[in-house]
Amino acid sequence: MELKLENKIVLVTAGSKGIGLATALGFYNCGAKVAICGRSQDKLDAAAAQMPGCLAMIGDVSKAEDIDQLIAAVTKEFGPIDILVNNAGGPPPGLFADLADEHWEQAIELTLMSVIRATRLVLPHMRTQKWGRIINISSSGVKQPVPNLTLSNSIRMAVLGWAKTLANQVAADNVLVNTVCPGFTQTDRIAQILEQQATASGKSIDEVAAALAAQVPMQRIGQPEEIANLAVFLGSEAASYMTGTAIQVDGGSVQSF
Repeated sequence: MELKLENKIVLVTAGSKGIGLATALGFYNCGAKVAICGRSQDKLDAAAAQMPGCLAMIGDVSKAEDIDQLIAAVTKEFGPIDILVNNAGGPPPGLFADLADEHWEQAIELTLMSVIRATRLVLPHMRTQKWGRIINISSSGVKQPVPNLTLSNSIRMAVLGWAKTLANQVAADNVLVNTVCPGFTQTDRIAQILEQQATASGKSIDEVAAALAAQVPMQRIGQPEEIANLAVFLGSEAASYMTGTAIQVDGGSVQSF
């Protein structure tokens, strides 16, 4: 299979750890020029050390000015972006009754507006050159809601609706828009969820993790690299007739067809 990713210019937001880092490494190992951003300099330095020549920048994707600066920096260093991977840490867990307006507003900025703003900036070049990839890292919660993730379940559905609509609008320009929907994956996010559930239930984190894995048909929690493999494929020439999709990588957890 020919991925044809050599020298493609890729920006992975929130790419200093977890699924973002695994995705950045996947593109890098296929010969792409990779840029990442994150909010921790230490984590960015550690990530960049694994990818010599990578552009690693401090940036908070919930802030419009940071996105502007990130896109400008990548364009100056490498050239216009060919592949955008929209990734960000998920909004915090919580029941609807516990969420105030500010929680919803913050989640919208992080989960929805970050994707819209970054895509708006890279799309004109992609359409002009008649080649581009927009890949959104979402959650299996858009297929089957995850208990207690009220903000994530709600706002990621808005991103999914936007992505499907955009895919139809830019398909004729060979700009493909797809969404990766991870299930439970070994990241800081899952650690946060496990800790919250352990506190609520009075069980140990190990007990909660074992119970969570038992709910997955494959009987385990996924690894970031297993999510990244799909993202890299969707960014490649091999996925040239795929757009508007939302594909879960979840060990079989989602039970709908």
